[in-house]
Amino acid sequence: MALKLVIEFAILMAFMAGLLFWPAGTFDWPGAWIFLSEFLICGMAISLWLLRYDPALLRERLSGAFQKGQVFWDKVFMGLVSIFWFGWVVLMAFDAKRWSLFHMPEELIYAGAVLMAVGFFVIWLTFRENSFATTVIKIQRERGQKVISTGPYSIVRHPMYAGGALYMIAMPLLLGSWIGLACLPLLIGGLMLRIPIEEAALRKGLDGYDEYAARVRYRLLPFIW
Repeated sequence: MALKLVIEFAILMAFMAGLLFWPAGTFDWPGAWIFLSEFLICGMAISLWLLRYDPALLRERLSGAFQKGQVFWDKVFMGLVSIFWFGWVVLMAFDAKRWSLFHMPEELIYAGAVLMAVGFFVIWLTFRENSFATTVIKIQRERGQKVISTGPYSIVRHPMYAGGALYMIAMPLLLGSWIGLACLPLLIGGLMLRIPIEEAALRKGLDGYDEYAARVRYRLLPFIW
């Protein structure tokens, strides 16, 4: 599994670098280098932690975006989001470097770097608390999945999405793309659309989820939604 992890990370990093630098038309893009470095360091650190402390979760997360037992509408969602996500990255590369229509202040770029690290930290907290936090929506009966209500789950019902939202806000700031920033409502809206699909599966498949949802009222953002 360690070898698979290294290979998949190498492929992903090469793919992400291509999505950024090819449409940008230049390697002179500090924000992109910081983004890729931060993604590699934080992503690999979390993955190595999982390899050491929760290999079962890492194995699940390395299983891909389409899996047996996955909710049908989640397969549709994952397919659409994958297309939109990679298109978004390419669009930000064109906007930030090829077109250079609008300048992003350096302060916002630095803020993006910090926000990205915070997003990864929230995701790690989620993994530490929940061994069932896979990439797809399915009930993991073979692993004895149960309701998790501690740690970040005592604050919001979907802390993984909260960390992911911070990460998505950070990306256009760090890459210096105002157009990418303008696309954020669509991406975060996609997360908000996926949450009811996930909660329907959890309410149906996990005993005690209704009671947990009644105790923890907020799905994504405390005191708002």
